[in-house]
Amino acid sequence: MISFADALKSGKILIFDGATGTQLAARCGSTGPLTNIECPDVVKSVHADYKAAGADIVIANTFTANRISLEHASMEDKFEQINTLGAKLCREAAGDNGYVAGDMSTTGQFMEPLGDYTEQQFFDNAAEQAKILADNGVDLILIETMTDVRECAIAVRAAKQTTGLPVVASISFDPVGESFRTMMGDTVEKAVSELTGAGADVIGSNCGTIDPFEMSRLMAEMRSYTDIILIAMPNAGKPELVANEVVFKLSPEEFAEGALQCTKAGAGLIGGCCGTTPAHIAALSARLR
Repeated sequence: MISFADALKSGKILIFDGATGTQLAARCGSTGPLTNIECPDVVKSVHADYKAAGADIVIANTFTANRISLEHASMEDKFEQINTLGAKLCREAAGDNGYVAGDMSTTGQFMEPLGDYTEQQFFDNAAEQAKILADNGVDLILIETMTDVRECAIAVRAAKQTTGLPVVASISFDPVGESFRTMMGDTVEKAVSELTGAGADVIGSNCGTIDPFEMSRLMAEMRSYTDIILIAMPNAGKPELVANEVVFKLSPEEFAEGALQCTKAGAGLIGGCCGTTPAHIAALSARLR
């Protein structure tokens, strides 16, 4: 199998997997990175089901497994075990003909002047996680569900400098007028400028409070600012609160149609976020293939 860097150059649309947390909750009643230790067979089965559904890239269950995040969850002592197992289980499921993404995200904390952490602390935090994921054989680093472009750009620089692997950076946006902004107020143009400047190989969006069809408009706006490869990983519709539970109602076929619009708007990598299942990725794969 060619390297992920070469796969990006090929121009072929590549498919990421879908939501992991909701699948784990449904299968073992638990979620989060600790399931790598407590329910490894279930974690591996989720990855395998997405691979079987047609995903080219499977995302390791290391989403909130950076040291700062684990410290605030009183799990700092499990940092190495969680990330090592996360990469290992994903590789076993993906096999030799699938790519493994080491998953990274926000610390959940703020940098100065809003918080107590410095930029250097955030850089070191991201570099540490990226290195352990790379050391355990991931093919790329995915930095996703970020709402602060500044934090995301720091993580991109840290991952690039530490690993040399391709880095995919994905921001969460909400609709504001005819455009979109992050929770921190960052514009689409700012995200494109700062993430490309930080050295990201791919930029784009996942999650947020937009549906796949709105995500296609976001992809078109991003494309107007850059020629870089774009990624779209929309939710299965807008989040809705039903009986005190957040649900996403788009069927696999409806999701696939919206995701296809994202590729027509410029996305070269496509996958799913909250509410998506292996069935959603299978429907997407069928439409694309």
